[in-house]
Amino acid sequence: MRAIMLNLSQSFVHLYLQFVQMPANRLDRLSALLEGLAPRVQVNLPPAGIARLNFAAEAPPFLHIHLLAEGEMRLHPGSASLTLQAPCIVVCRSDTAHALETPSAETFQRLMCARAWLDGPVAPLLLNEFAAPLVVPVDGAESSLRHVINLISSELEAPRCGQPALLDRAGDILFIGLLRHLIAHPKTAGGLLNGLADPRIARALVVIHARPQDKWTLELLAEEAGMSRTAFANTFREVMRTTPGKYLSTIRLAIAQRAVQSGKGLKAAARDAGYNSTSALSRALSHINPSPINLHAPGQ
Repeated sequence: MRAIMLNLSQSFVHLYLQFVQMPANRLDRLSALLEGLAPRVQVNLPPAGIARLNFAAEAPPFLHIHLLAEGEMRLHPGSASLTLQAPCIVVCRSDTAHALETPSAETFQRLMCARAWLDGPVAPLLLNEFAAPLVVPVDGAESSLRHVINLISSELEAPRCGQPALLDRAGDILFIGLLRHLIAHPKTAGGLLNGLADPRIARALVVIHARPQDKWTLELLAEEAGMSRTAFANTFREVMRTTPGKYLSTIRLAIAQRAVQSGKGLKAAARDAGYNSTSALSRALSHINPSPINLHAPGQ
């Protein structure tokens, strides 16, 4: 027993080091983003032999992350049908109903499901990236993502002591590994992940995520990106499908809204979010739409 637990601990230490080690001169695109997302990942193992898993639409939205480690399944997002071949990851936003189904009684699957709740102010920005279900084949994925998937697959194949704790932690690392992969290989025409994939725009996004309350101007953000003001504004709009000002305002408004909901007064909320005055924050809050924030609306 002790040897088994030691082996599991060593596996996680090795895997953890692979995730945290980074050259000193390399831009960390995820740490500030993860703080702004405040993710909570809960892992669930479906019963063995189940023919169909139905996921009803739920709001407010979160992310369903399904890891098909072995076998074949069909994904039904609405009336559509997609065939899934292991190993692959499927990401679906919870406000869209979907189902996973085995193609026949003779087929065998090994599946892990997870729910990722995003409680931070940057959550709507990432959720916008998954308006449609996303399928990520594991073959050819980033090495850190493949490592954690291999660890999860071996644990699903031969459960050992401490499996629930291991899978819970693996779910967190899987989420980070998935984001790393999607930044390296963006799947959409534009948006947050595309912005983080662009080395210049990413530098501006990192400082916005880390210090949204600072007095950022277009000139200062362009300087962070190492670009001229005009080139930065045009590239940001092209890559992100929104303007720098609107992106920053969206994050600040979400921070202020959460501060007010937690019981803080307008003055403290305005200070936390970087508003110049309580009246400016009050005006911004009065225009909040209860529906999910649309980053791609016209205007700044």
